[in-house]
Amino acid sequence: MVTLKLLLAISNIKQWHTLQIDINNAFLNGDLNEEVYMALPPGLTDSDHDSTGTKLVCKLHKSIYGLRQSSRQWYKKLTAALIQEGFKQSKADYTLFTRGTNDSFIALLVYVDDIVITGPNIHILHQLQTTLNQQFKLKALGQLKYFLGFEIARASTGLFLSQRQYTLQLLEDNGYIGCKPAKAPMDPRTKLDDQQGELLANPSEYRQLIGKLLYLTLSRPDITFAVNNLSQFMSAPRTPHMQAVSHLLRYLKGSPGQGLLYPANSSMHLRGFSDSDWASCPVTRRSTTGFCIFLGDCLISWKTKKQPTISKSSAEAEYRALAATTSEITWLQYLLQDFQIPQHKQAFIYCDNQSAIHIANNPTFHERTKHIELDCHFIRDKINNSTIRLIPVSSNLQLADAFTKPLPSTTLTTHTTKMSVYDIYSPP
Repeated sequence: MVTLKLLLAISNIKQWHTLQIDINNAFLNGDLNEEVYMALPPGLTDSDHDSTGTKLVCKLHKSIYGLRQSSRQWYKKLTAALIQEGFKQSKADYTLFTRGTNDSFIALLVYVDDIVITGPNIHILHQLQTTLNQQFKLKALGQLKYFLGFEIARASTGLFLSQRQYTLQLLEDNGYIGCKPAKAPMDPRTKLDDQQGELLANPSEYRQLIGKLLYLTLSRPDITFAVNNLSQFMSAPRTPHMQAVSHLLRYLKGSPGQGLLYPANSSMHLRGFSDSDWASCPVTRRSTTGFCIFLGDCLISWKTKKQPTISKSSAEAEYRALAATTSEITWLQYLLQDFQIPQHKQAFIYCDNQSAIHIANNPTFHERTKHIELDCHFIRDKINNSTIRLIPVSSNLQLADAFTKPLPSTTLTTHTTKMSVYDIYSPP
């Protein structure tokens, strides 16, 4: 989904055409490499045994829906067809294919049987549709407007990405369509653990809600921390956890159409914000990593994640967060190379911890860092190679703060506004 948001941001800034196609019965196109047998479908014959009593089965020559290997075989067949047409498969994301340069450039992104193609020349895109239609039966859905639950609205000033219909359906299914809205996704005074409260009688309801909310975080950075925190109690949810989910749903009621705005006049420079909350988990005492990454003014990637080990200091927790942010930016730099967008300037990472910045820039702090895993130190190589530059920022301007702790509504609104998160459906 990060690749999809990156593709949308680039096509919006460069004013490329973006089309969507859907493959009919995609899995039926796959070829089987091994012998697969299937029981006779009900009603095909009066008996599933022949005259000698031997049980009859069907031998499959092509892939069908329901086989474990169906998706793999379909993807293999599609990949071979695209490579035959001159496409190159990205090493950073195997679902991304590119071809051509300048005005003849085409980027193609695959999600099972849904395909997005973009490029500056609309005629070349239509020719590609015709070519694919000769090999697979497909539906040309025109300009990209609705994709995997995402609603995409275009204007001359930019592009807006939201999941409004998905949010409204979620509220309606759970009876929150007429509730009183909450101002923040999580009460800052709330401290959830795995001991307080009674166990839920029906935990599957809680797990289903968290699963739906996790998909909603793909366009809602404002609820990412709350959903990440609540998802840690899915094995044995309790009443306080369900109350927190109810509070989150009431927050969604206040702004169901909130989403990401990608300005058309944005630059192509990568910059990120990295932060951590030291020993924030009351159960494991592990820290929380949070980051958000922009392409110019377009927010394309963000994450909240509990760190795998316990940090001995806040500086160590921040340093681990910097390593995670650097990994994401490095991957995005590889993707931008596939889109033929060179990065002439260093990618900026804003951090509000001076000690972590000094550890990254100065390798002499051996006593403080000798217990940290070696893979965290690769950020020093990126700084020496001039691909990453760390920039100090004050804590009140640290946008990644929204991904490490529950914030008051005023502070959260300030941060999300700077992330270009808006609700175009709400009155001004």
